[in-house]
Amino acid sequence: MAKPIFNLANNLTITRIIIVPILIVLVLYSSSRTSCMIAALLFALAAVTDWLDGYIARRQNLVTSLGKFLDPLADKLLVSVALVMLLSLNRVPAWMVALIIAREVGVTGLRIAAARDGIIMESSRLAKYKTAFQLVAVEALLIHYSYAGIDFHLVGILTLWIALFVSLWSGLVYFIRFFKKTLSPSRGSQ
Repeated sequence: MAKPIFNLANNLTITRIIIVPILIVLVLYSSSRTSCMIAALLFALAAVTDWLDGYIARRQNLVTSLGKFLDPLADKLLVSVALVMLLSLNRVPAWMVALIIAREVGVTGLRIAAARDGIIMESSRLAKYKTAFQLVAVEALLIHYSYAGIDFHLVGILTLWIALFVSLWSGLVYFIRFFKKTLSPSRGSQ
């Protein structure tokens, strides 16, 4: 029996995609502590759906091909758009944003090429850490101001450095895994 496409897990993923244009507007007009906090809360809500949709999909056996496609797409959209918007507010260095987005595009292209060759490139644990660091960094950068003695902008930049390192490292791992699979002798005999 086929699983319904519009199940709770996929609906949460779609909600994350719908949040992206709302986040754009909020960040674009985040000139006060209050508006920054509202944008950060919306981003946090979207980040929670990232964890929740996967948990529900696995727990209730609702994993679908659409979900496998949309979930990483929603993550990439959410983080990339937020970083670009933060760039427009001069809260992040352009070169860091460029490298993070280039890694995302490169790995997505690699996964598409691999799928065409019948190679499944599952998400690695390292890639999950990458997403977690990116989400924390963006959240802190959206908050931006200091609260309770914590400089959230500084926390965000430091976490973004970690996210950048893990992003590039995990991207390299994907490419190495791909080339090992495509160049393996057993692959040629298929």
